[in-house]
Order: sequence, then C-alpha cells, then structure tokens
Amino acid sequence: MMSVVFIFFYNYVKLSPMNSLSTFIDSFKNNEIISAKIFGIIQFVFILSVISLFFKILNSIVKKITVKKCSLQIQHIIDKGIRYAGFAVMVLTAFHRLGIDIRALLGAAGIAGVAIGFAAQTSISNIISGLFVITERAFRINDVIEVEGTIGTVQSINLLSVILKTFDSQYVRIPNETIIKANLINYSQFPYRRVKTELGVAYGTDLRKLEQILVSVAKNNAFIIDDPAPSILWTSFSTSSIDLTLMAWTKIEDFVNLRNSLFVEIDERLKQENIEIPFQQLDIHIKGNQTITVPECEQSNSQRQSIEVVNASCE
Repeated sequence: MMSVVFIFFYNYVKLSPMNSLSTFIDSFKNNEIISAKIFGIIQFVFILSVISLFFKILNSIVKKITVKKCSLQIQHIIDKGIRYAGFAVMVLTAFHRLGIDIRALLGAAGIAGVAIGFAAQTSISNIISGLFVITERAFRINDVIEVEGTIGTVQSINLLSVILKTFDSQYVRIPNETIIKANLINYSQFPYRRVKTELGVAYGTDLRKLEQILVSVAKNNAFIIDDPAPSILWTSFSTSSIDLTLMAWTKIEDFVNLRNSLFVEIDERLKQENIEIPFQQLDIHIKGNQTITVPECEQSNSQRQSIEVVNASCE
C-alpha cells in the first residue's frame, strides 16, 4: 500500500506547473496499478459506508416500532444488538475484501474461546444473569431500587451489570449476578409509597389523645393522600418511652417532601400540646442512708441521663 501511495505521489510531483490537467489525468490513467488500487479503496469505503447506512436506517425503523411497545431497557438492548451486528458485518466484509481467511480465524477463535471461557466464568455468569434480569422485568430504567443497602435510580441495564445513580450523585455498578442473588426492593413499582415516622413518648402520656393529634397532623399535611388513611402502630414499651410508628401514604415523587415536613410538624405540635419525647433515663437506687454526688462534667451530654437518687433503709 505504501508503494502505491509513493508511486502516485512521485507521478504527481513529477508534473511541472506548465503541464495541463489533461496531461495529469492521462498519466493517472496510464498507471494501471494506481488506478486499480485507488478504485479498490474507493469501492471498499463505499461498501462499508453502505453497510453502516443500512444498519443506521434499520436501527431508526426499529426504534419507531419499539418506542411504544417495549420498555426502555428492551429498547436499549435492541439498539446495542443492532449496533454490534452492524459492526460484525463490517468487520467480516473488511476481512473478505482484504483476502483474510475467516474460517482460519474462526478455528483459532474457537481454541482461544475455551481458554478464555475458564478465565471469564464471572463475566459469563453475569451475562446469563443479565438475560434473566431483562426477561424478568423486576425493574425498569428510572426506577428507584435498593440492592444490598444501596439505593439509587436505574440509569441503564446491561448484559454484565446494572448502573445506578444514588441520591448524592454517585455512580454505582452492580453485577447482574448480585442482582439475581440479592433481595431487591423496587420503590417505583407502585404509584404510592408509605412513610413511616417512629417516635417515643413519656410514660403517663394520654395515648388516645396522642393518637388523635398525630393522625390530625398527618391528614393536614399537603403531601398526604386520603386512601389509605394515616394510622398508628404501637410497637413497644421500652426502657424510657412508649414507642409507636405513624404510617402515612403519599405519591412516589412526594416521598421525601412528606417525610421531612411530617417530621417537623410532629415536633412542633407535640411541643404545643406539652407532650414529652423522653430522652434516655437511668434510675439509681442506693441502699442505706448514703448519698451520691455526680459531677456535672461527668454527665454525658449525648445520652442526657437523668439520675434519681433514692434513700432506702438497709435490709
């Protein structure tokens, strides 16, 4: 190829400025080697361009057909499949035009494939798992999912992995094998989502009154939906408080807004009603007529423990 280019360049430079254009063309035509090679290159580029254009048109037609009938992940897979098929056809055509024996390459690829297969067991497992992920359709692109504690929006579903974007804009790649084996939560599967607000109140609180207050706060929130209605679940009698969970429902897109606003509104309303949300308390009973002094500096600010000293007679 370099020799052909050199001959062409030499013939071009050899022409003096006084030579006419027709002389140059005649010189080019008389050189059969250059003519054949240049024609072959033009033909080769033309064939590849036609193949590329064909697959682009095919991809465009398929997109118009699948845009209303298939999910985004199926469209994404079909698009990639057509692109890969077009690339493969172009490569095979190039090999054929260059006189490379494709059968010999396939034989060598088969031998190499066995060796590569042992080294790529994880990748093969992910590809097989990816096929199950695509066919099962447990989630779609733009769904919010949770896998092994990682929560994010699905950006793409590939044969090897699923790409998530977390709420703090981190790029997370989860192998498809992990998706298949792990427990997966899809928060976007249904149009509504439940918000749970857990809190505890002091012993002695009027629980029926508290229940009415919390339900009222939830119903008056702008992001709440009426059905299902807000409800209270009493969970436990803990060491320092009676614990409960307020459950309210909202649209998926309003989940964060409801959770934050409900938290603030509950705190403000409980303060208005003088209902105490207790901190951790510790009662110490000392036997005998003894007293104990706890230095202020030794009291933990984080725990805010309340210490009650009770004098008792010796047994």
